[in-house]
Amino acid sequence: MPAVAPPLPSRNLGRTELRVSTLGFGGAPLGDLYARLDEAQAVATVEAAVAAGVTLIDTSPLYGHGLSEHRIGAALRRVGREGVLLSSKVGRVAEPFAGRGDGSGYLGGLPHGMRFDYSYDGTMRSLEQSALRLGTDQIDIVLIHDVDIWTHGADAIEDRFSEAMAGAYRALDKLRAAGTVKAIGVGVNEAEMCERFAHAGDFDTMLLAGRYSLLEQPAIASFMPLARKKDIGLMLGGVFNSGILATGPVTGAKYNYKPAPPEILARVAAIEMTCRRYAVPLRRAALQFPLGHPAVSSIVMGAVAPAEVADQLAELAAPVPLELWSALKAEGLLGADVPVPE
Repeated sequence: MPAVAPPLPSRNLGRTELRVSTLGFGGAPLGDLYARLDEAQAVATVEAAVAAGVTLIDTSPLYGHGLSEHRIGAALRRVGREGVLLSSKVGRVAEPFAGRGDGSGYLGGLPHGMRFDYSYDGTMRSLEQSALRLGTDQIDIVLIHDVDIWTHGADAIEDRFSEAMAGAYRALDKLRAAGTVKAIGVGVNEAEMCERFAHAGDFDTMLLAGRYSLLEQPAIASFMPLARKKDIGLMLGGVFNSGILATGPVTGAKYNYKPAPPEILARVAAIEMTCRRYAVPLRRAALQFPLGHPAVSSIVMGAVAPAEVADQLAELAAPVPLELWSALKAEGLLGADVPVPE
């Protein structure tokens, strides 16, 4: 019989009373991001995660223009909500009869348009739409989504940030005070924007993608110390940096959603070589490394099949010798002061 994985450890989500599994489930791929998924398999993947002890499920209206939320809602109606914390996002409002348009980035998904709206009323409408798609009356964690230069460009970011703080933040702060939601935060791809929001408002959590990984840790210089000071619980996405830390420096390896440049390929090759000396797969080291930082509550991983969930759980549970982290530091592949798993 296959070995039974040990129970998933959990951590507090910052200063809140919420406990989240150190492995969270990320719903972006369930929106048909890279491929059109079989509906039954998509639902079974969420069910497998919950059955394995994953207690944090994160999604967004963006993911498949609502399809990810539909599929997650279907799965939770089958297995129940007990012990599961749902996280979704605001900042986009669905327009069902407007057509998809171009540039969504999703291969499939629902045929509904999405428009940016960080206003107070837009936030309330976005959250109501998410609750309907999920088929729930409780969304525990709500994040202001994609207020970053990556999404809006340098010329528009000031207006978007001001709109988000005057509208979305005010709405979410009111919902939190009323007990309608349990935690509020932001979800972005840039540590600088996380830091800016942390200074501007009273946030419980932040979901940061790609900026704290085994490959690179730009968030550690300023934002992560601030998160510790303010006791903001971090959820980390993109710990494989769009794939290269899972595949290794192979031909066509992706970094930040594009083919990896030569310098990134070379650095990953050096990290992988050190991992091999200690008989540790690169993806195992990449999964476990971010949890060494005390500000990190959970790493949020996407999956499109139950076997992927099982693989993530196995890699998180497998041993990694402390000597590996020391070797990576000695070789200049990790900073001397970067915290590592113990």
